[in-house]
Amino acid sequence: QSIPFFVAFIGLEFAVSWFQKRKLPGRINDGISSLSLGILSRLPDLLFRSFDLISYIYIWNNYRLFELPWDSPWTWYLTLLGVDLAYYCFHRISHEVNILWAAHQVHHSSEDYNLFTALRQSLLQKYTSWIFNLPMALIIPPSVFAVHLQFNLLYQFWIHTEVITNLGPLEWILNTPSHHRVHHGRNPYCIDKNYGGTLIIWDRIFGTFEAEDAKVVYGLTHPVNSFDPIMLQLRPLAHIWKMFWATPGLCNKLSVIFKGPGWGPGKPRLGLPEEIPVITGKEVPFDPRVPAFLNCYAVVHFAVIVDLYTELLGTVAMLSQGTVLLRICFIILSVTSFGLLMENRPKAGILEIIRCLVFIGVYKLGYLRSQFFSLGCAYEV
Repeated sequence: QSIPFFVAFIGLEFAVSWFQKRKLPGRINDGISSLSLGILSRLPDLLFRSFDLISYIYIWNNYRLFELPWDSPWTWYLTLLGVDLAYYCFHRISHEVNILWAAHQVHHSSEDYNLFTALRQSLLQKYTSWIFNLPMALIIPPSVFAVHLQFNLLYQFWIHTEVITNLGPLEWILNTPSHHRVHHGRNPYCIDKNYGGTLIIWDRIFGTFEAEDAKVVYGLTHPVNSFDPIMLQLRPLAHIWKMFWATPGLCNKLSVIFKGPGWGPGKPRLGLPEEIPVITGKEVPFDPRVPAFLNCYAVVHFAVIVDLYTELLGTVAMLSQGTVLLRICFIILSVTSFGLLMENRPKAGILEIIRCLVFIGVYKLGYLRSQFFSLGCAYEV
C-alpha cells in the first residue's frame, strides 16, 4: 500500500531538484540498482511469514510479564521510544560487527543520495534485527508493536534526500535528511555516526552524533563498483569467507566475523581511523557509459517487472507455491540482467535475450500476469 506514496514522493523529489538545481537527483543505472535491491529484499516475504512478528508473538504468548493496555496513549508513546531505541542498537551493531555489516552495507552501497536510496535494502538483515525487539514483547501488545515497526521504517524513507536542507529546532530531536546524509557519507567525519531511525536523541545520548559539515561524499569507503543486485548482496560475505581462512589463529578468525569491518590482526576492534581513505572532493561515482537507447530499454523493461511484481504482491494468496516461486525466479533473473546491462558487460546481451525468451514462454503459459490486461500484446512485442 505504500508503493504509490513512494512513487509520488520520488516524482516530487525529481521536480523540486530540477527547480532548485536544474538537474535530476540521481542516475538511471543507480536508480534501477536501488529499486532492484528493494524488490529483492521483499521477495522472501512472499514465501514466508514475517520473522519479526512470529518471534515477537511467541515471546508475548509464552513469557510476557504483564500486559500494557493497547488503547492507552502511554503504551503508544512507550512503544515509539522502544522501537526506535531497538533500531538504534541494531543499526549501531550492524556497523560494528563485520558479519552484520556484510548485510547492512547494501544500503550504503549507492554513491547517489535520493529517495531511490531509501529502497536499497538488504536481503539478509531482517533475519538478525528481530532479536533486538524481543524485550518489548514482555510488556507491549503485538498489535501496537507491529504498527510502530512499520511507522519507524516508513519514516526513514523521506530522510534520504538532498532537496531538504535544515529543519531548524526539529534537528535537535528528529532524525532529519541533514543528519542522515552524514550517516551515508564516506568522509572520515561521517563514519559510524547518526544511527537513529525516527529520533536523533539516542545519538546525542550515546555520543554518536555528528552534524553535517563538509560536503558529504556518499557510498562505501571502498566502493563496490557494480549494479548487479545479487553481487551487491553476496560479495561482502564472500570477502569475510576469504578473510576467515586467510587469517591465522582461531581467535583471529572469530574476530574477522565479530569485530568491525576495519579490523585486522593487531588493530583495535573497529580498525584504525587513519586507514579510512581520504576524501579529496574529486571522487567520481561508478558510471559506465552506455548508449541512450540502452538506458531507455532498461527503464521500460524495469517498469514491466515492477508491474509484474506489484501484481504478484496483490495476488500471492491466490497462487500456488510453485507459481509464486517461478515468478520470483524470473524477477531475480530480470534484475540481475538489468544490472549487468547497466555495467555494459560484454555478455549481458546474451543473458537479456535468454530472459526475454523465458518471459515470452512463461507469459504465454499464464505463469506471469500483468495488472493491466490491455498491455498483454505490448509486453509480448
